[in-house]
Amino acid sequence: MSALPSPSQQPPLSPTPPRAAGRYRALLFDMDGTVINSIAAAERIWGTWAQRQGLDVAAFLPTIHGARSVDTIARLRLPGVDAQRESQGITDAEIIDVAGIIEVAGARRLLRSLPPARWAIVTSAPRALATARLQAAGMPIPAIMVTAEDIKAGKPRPDCYLLAAEKLGVAPVDCLVFEDASVGIEAGEAAGAQVIVVTATHAQPLATRHPAIANYEGIVATVDPDGFIVLAQLPAPAAAAARATR
Repeated sequence: MSALPSPSQQPPLSPTPPRAAGRYRALLFDMDGTVINSIAAAERIWGTWAQRQGLDVAAFLPTIHGARSVDTIARLRLPGVDAQRESQGITDAEIIDVAGIIEVAGARRLLRSLPPARWAIVTSAPRALATARLQAAGMPIPAIMVTAEDIKAGKPRPDCYLLAAEKLGVAPVDCLVFEDASVGIEAGEAAGAQVIVVTATHAQPLATRHPAIANYEGIVATVDPDGFIVLAQLPAPAAAAARATR
């Protein structure tokens, strides 16, 4: 059975105009853990930093995902630590170290199939880091990308997804958000969008009321006569054929 959102899973429709269930004006993708797997690279850099700060590395590393680095550091309230300066140092190191960053299976094919003006990357990473990681994984660079510098309040606040919808010229309620982390899921919900969870990098199940997909294998997007994006899950033989031709 497909894990893609069904009409019964849609949030309340906006009063004007009503949204067609299961059809979207735009798709908004988080980056790390959603369209690329950068865990190894991120944890190398953050692990070194955490050791330097005397933190419990194993306990700390699960907290870095989904949020802006400056917010992650600020939450620690470490004495004498300038969150902005430390965040910049981590970003500089992450831009250099992109070894092992790969696509989430099927993501490259799906993104390349979408109309350029109908999707965006919405990430807590700074723009230079986002670009470096997407390029390292061989991913397309979107026409619209909302990054850490573009907003004052990061996830779980909805600002990033609201801004992405605005840049694409669509209502947030007409968007589908792809996310892997709790803070991003909350941001998508708060923006009023439908959310689907990508579990490709999850070591443990994430409790969520939203539909979930392991990756993008077999997922295809088409644009209907009204200009809405419609997603479908191919049966296994067709999905295998799509993988072979990508």
